[in-house]
Amino acid sequence: MDVPEWSPPFIEHTSDEAPSVEVPERFAPLLSAEDRELPVLQLYIDGQWRPAGTDETFDVHSPIDGSVIAHAQKGGTDDVEAAISSAARARSGFALMPAAERLAICERAGDILAENASTFVSAIVVNLGKTPEQAQSEVEATRIRLGLVREEVRKIFGEYLPGDWIPDTAGKSGVVLREPVGTVAAVGPFNYPLFLSASKIIPALAAGNTVVAKAPSDDPLPLLLFGRVFEEAGLPPGVLNVVTGPGGEIGELLASHPDISMISFTGSTGAGHSMAAAAGPKPLHMELGGNAAAIILADADLDNAVEKSVHGAFNNAGQRCDAVSRVLVESAVYDAYVEAAVGEAETWPVGDPRAEGVKVGPMVNERAASRVNDLVKDAVGKGAKLLSGGEAHAAYHQPTVLVDVPLDADIVWEETFGPVLAVVRVDDVDAALEVANRSRYGLDSAVFTSNLDKAWYVARSLEVGQVHVNDAPKHGVGHFPFGGRKPDSGIGREGLGYSIDECTVLKTVVLPA
Repeated sequence: MDVPEWSPPFIEHTSDEAPSVEVPERFAPLLSAEDRELPVLQLYIDGQWRPAGTDETFDVHSPIDGSVIAHAQKGGTDDVEAAISSAARARSGFALMPAAERLAICERAGDILAENASTFVSAIVVNLGKTPEQAQSEVEATRIRLGLVREEVRKIFGEYLPGDWIPDTAGKSGVVLREPVGTVAAVGPFNYPLFLSASKIIPALAAGNTVVAKAPSDDPLPLLLFGRVFEEAGLPPGVLNVVTGPGGEIGELLASHPDISMISFTGSTGAGHSMAAAAGPKPLHMELGGNAAAIILADADLDNAVEKSVHGAFNNAGQRCDAVSRVLVESAVYDAYVEAAVGEAETWPVGDPRAEGVKVGPMVNERAASRVNDLVKDAVGKGAKLLSGGEAHAAYHQPTVLVDVPLDADIVWEETFGPVLAVVRVDDVDAALEVANRSRYGLDSAVFTSNLDKAWYVARSLEVGQVHVNDAPKHGVGHFPFGGRKPDSGIGREGLGYSIDECTVLKTVVLPA
């Protein structure tokens, strides 16, 4: 097999500016007046921006160069209790607010977000390390989601049931109402610090719930800015509360607290299982780990399959639950796919996301990059061939192509969450399905073929929540429902309308005829 030898050097940081947090005057209330060299981000509880009761803060780093760019409040038990109590007090009044007013608040929030899009883009770039284009896409998706609230609320409707069909309900009628569940704990991940948390908050508010949101500790700034957007849009005090602090402590308290009615969580499988255990019988929505397989059959449009699968592995530095984790390629096109994939990988330079031409920025922190590199080394040690990339430095990991990956390599079965394309040779479609379905995850997948019958066969056979035909997995704004099928990939569905279902409960009123 003739493949080009290529190992790209890291692009040097070409920006002359050190990463820094820029908060315009409109968002100044979320900053402490305390005189410090760096900004101090505050908690948002009961309509007030305030410090943590612990009098402690933690450092917020930029993965671009590892520097500290801000300090955030280290919220403790008392702070979380205050946020929950605030949400509980606001619950009845907000549930009674006319739905039209709730929609108007969301629409105003969308306008404010659009007016300040550059602030959010800058926060995501500096705080997480996405490229400006990737950050802009996240901000725009959030704005669109706010604008689509009117579509979502169409799912909030009841049902009339005549009782005459059953002897013991003859002479009665049933009216089934859909009501807000109460207070939703929204816990989002670092990889989409604005959009994924917003995708929990927006439908919860539209349905009449109050919310306590936990910001990701690695990049809390975007969600705090979003809290200020809703404050400016006229959301009543206590309806939305945003806290920062240690994830394990805050997450367990939110999950177990009797005044929290529902948990909406996106994050790691281990953290999700811990929260589910603490929550008990509460309603849960959990989007957990993924191990998406892209199955490439011999009759696929190879150019498309290469472009989409490489994009699916490398976009956002691979830090996506729906990223392509492994590519299962039929033997007949294996060599051709590998040669083309290595060439495509060369078009994904890595470096400072603010530098021109960079498509892969840093991972969220050095620990994450080191973990991904351990998976690469494990695969190579077990016989995989490294054809490009493979190196990590600080929080950066090169876009990497591994081929001939054996099935005993950890990277075949674990969520990579980094920019690695792991290619596995399979004999035929059934062999690909067997490997794909052997995973403990069941979130996303893809199949590339020009045969509709084969596409349908694979789609019906895969044990996952979503299958993409001739494209890499992507959730976008959420027009289509998405979520996991196996326990390690979660429970419930997000998406326009479907998220509303998760945030409401049914009440049956039985009336005399």
